[in-house]
Amino acid sequence: MWKQSKRNMKDELLEKWMDAGDIRTFPAGAVLLQDGSYIRSVPVVLSGVVKVLKQNEEGREILLYYIQPGESCVMSFLGGLHEEKSKIKAVVEEDADVLLIPIDEVRRLIREEYGFVEFMFRLYHRRFEEVLSVLEAVAFKRMDERLLSLLHKKVLLNGSPQLQITHQQLADELGTDRVVVSRLLKQLENEGIVQLGRNRIVVLKTSQQQPSV
Repeated sequence: MWKQSKRNMKDELLEKWMDAGDIRTFPAGAVLLQDGSYIRSVPVVLSGVVKVLKQNEEGREILLYYIQPGESCVMSFLGGLHEEKSKIKAVVEEDADVLLIPIDEVRRLIREEYGFVEFMFRLYHRRFEEVLSVLEAVAFKRMDERLLSLLHKKVLLNGSPQLQITHQQLADELGTDRVVVSRLLKQLENEGIVQLGRNRIVVLKTSQQQPSV
């Protein structure tokens, strides 16, 4: 439930923010925000995980970052304040309870709640570093390194080495083709790093040692 997010926020501030919006439960796969749509509210994740992706004109996507319990999406925050269309897509990775704060209420919180402003600035700094990390990976890292890094990140998020995910989903998040991901996963399996099943991947080794090519 949403109470787990209190580890990341002061209780009294969270209660004020709760009054400013509505809590909704979304299943895995639900789209919270579509690229190109107007932003009506800012999401604060209370439980579960939401992933934020960037989509190009051809529909190919790449993962930017995850929103975990007690966090929000700074892209929707900034876009909503400036009444701009969304430049990202937000999709529920794990069933999630989400506090949706209407933009008018966000403006009020900015005026009246310094803690809310501080919260958003801390997140902005963190997200900026994560996006820079994605750019660095795309520019300088091999696809096998990026794939293994993504698998390790998902293991940490899920708290389990068993991942219920398809090759196509991984390809979408990496911004590449499914056949590329399938080939690399087979290579990782041959090296004893993962075990492949139907829509399932078990990560057997969680060290940061990268596979050879």
